[in-house]
Amino acid sequence: MATDTLTPALPRTDPSASGRTTSMRRQKRLGATAILVFLILSSLLMAAPFLWMALSSIRDPTELAQVPMPLIPQDLRLENYTDALARAPFATYARNSLILATAAAVLNVAFGSACGYALAKLRFRLAPAVFGWMVACIMIPFYATVIPVFLMVRHMPLFGGNSILGAGGTGWIDTWWALIVPGAISPFMVFLFRQFYVTTPSELIEAARLDGVSEFGIYARIMTPLIKPGLLTVALLSFEAGWNNFLWPLLVTTSDNLRVIQVGIASFRQEASTDWHLLMAGTTMAAVPMIILFLVFQRYFVDGFAASGIK
Repeated sequence: MATDTLTPALPRTDPSASGRTTSMRRQKRLGATAILVFLILSSLLMAAPFLWMALSSIRDPTELAQVPMPLIPQDLRLENYTDALARAPFATYARNSLILATAAAVLNVAFGSACGYALAKLRFRLAPAVFGWMVACIMIPFYATVIPVFLMVRHMPLFGGNSILGAGGTGWIDTWWALIVPGAISPFMVFLFRQFYVTTPSELIEAARLDGVSEFGIYARIMTPLIKPGLLTVALLSFEAGWNNFLWPLLVTTSDNLRVIQVGIASFRQEASTDWHLLMAGTTMAAVPMIILFLVFQRYFVDGFAASGIK
């Protein structure tokens, strides 16, 4: 008795569907290549000033005067760095910049986190108004407030020979108080911390209060450890702002003992001429520490901004 065997039908391939898939893959590949080329060109464009500065720091002074100047230095002069170190007390300038940057990082983390926690988690009537005021302060440029802040520093009562009314002396001028206190808190850092604390669960706060934990204990031991990327992000931003600060230290310091590295670099500019090879060497030495710091912590830096919700 013959039995009919059923053979499974093979799926039919649609040539048009296969062509569309290949075309989509080709378009994605071309799009990714175009984005990669754009990013490479943009990176080169942004890095060009630093590359020019680094190359100029090892050029011969006569080569800097050539028109057009060759792209690659013909005579490498690494002694430009030793000459720059001998011309100005860079060790003192670097020490002052390090102290200023470290103080800015520590104080902004301490005060900014406390303010950000209060605005994000504590319920009080003026919270929206205070937060709105903080956002408004971010929009005010530093150059619009530099004169009022300078006058406040200059007329600080009972400092620098001033009377209780702030007259008769120099106040905080040419002191560490003038360098550190005005940069101890930043509205942007408060805003950034507030964004970090908003993403933390409020249920932990209620549970801690039921367990009898103090409000400061909740802030310091429970909520703040949850935003470690935010702490590092604010610390890096504050450190960078303190290290690269130029205008404010220039206004409030008069002695070399308090000059920071950004202001000290100006010693290579003379009234009649400028030692460009020494200026570029000093500027390179001032920029390298921040570049290294960012390269080491860039992953945490980017993760911190991503976690805060800032795009």
